[in-house]
Amino acid sequence: MEIPGKIIVVTGAASGIGLALATRFVQEGATVVAADRNAAQGAQAAANIGARFVAADVGTEADVQALIEGVLAHEGRIDLFCSNAGVAIGEGPESPDAHWDLSHRVNVMSHVWAARHLLPHMLARGEGYLLNTASAAGLLTELHSAPYAVSKHGALALAEWLAITYGDRGIRVACLCPEGVWTPMIAHAPLLQQTAITTDELVDKTLAALRAEAFLITTHPTTLKGFALKAADYDGWIARMRALRTKAMTLLGKA
Repeated sequence: MEIPGKIIVVTGAASGIGLALATRFVQEGATVVAADRNAAQGAQAAANIGARFVAADVGTEADVQALIEGVLAHEGRIDLFCSNAGVAIGEGPESPDAHWDLSHRVNVMSHVWAARHLLPHMLARGEGYLLNTASAAGLLTELHSAPYAVSKHGALALAEWLAITYGDRGIRVACLCPEGVWTPMIAHAPLLQQTAITTDELVDKTLAALRAEAFLITTHPTTLKGFALKAADYDGWIARMRALRTKAMTLLGKA
């Protein structure tokens, strides 16, 4: 997929990965609609880069549906929908149900709702692109938050299913699975900070994958190495993750 002339929607676009993607898409010649639940910050960020802003909480189906229908009415079509918004909250099973529910709605169901309301239009056109942001946690795990790890596994599983089911009908699906990226989300994850990349580096990798129409987008060579170890020796991988978690907790002063 080439970016110039495309109509692209990016959720979670007020900051971080979403803002970086939206910025580059505008620079590449796309018409961009930026969405975020933070209306004030999102509107200012969109104005700064030349995108149209829509306030939307992707943790609710009504907002996702309204966002999509609004863009179809205003811009006429959606070539690429970047379902990027995400949350990282909670710790273990003791985390309150509200944290588990929010993680599921934002990190999984927002992708479901986007597909539900976009696919009829894309299938009618015989083309369309879905870019779902999951995480390397979807392939591996997350050492601090069970709700995050579980929901990102779900996001990856959904993207796989969509790619398998609709790939022969003109729908392209990509799943972005970054490790540490310098955004507010890793502010309290010093282990990830040790190898974190910039959002510009992530965008470079993402655009290259979109042009190649690749399904899986990773940012660190350690992701696929870890995934291969997980597949080849699950017990060995779990032992390695235990040691890594001890290191992570030590860095946080929680060991």
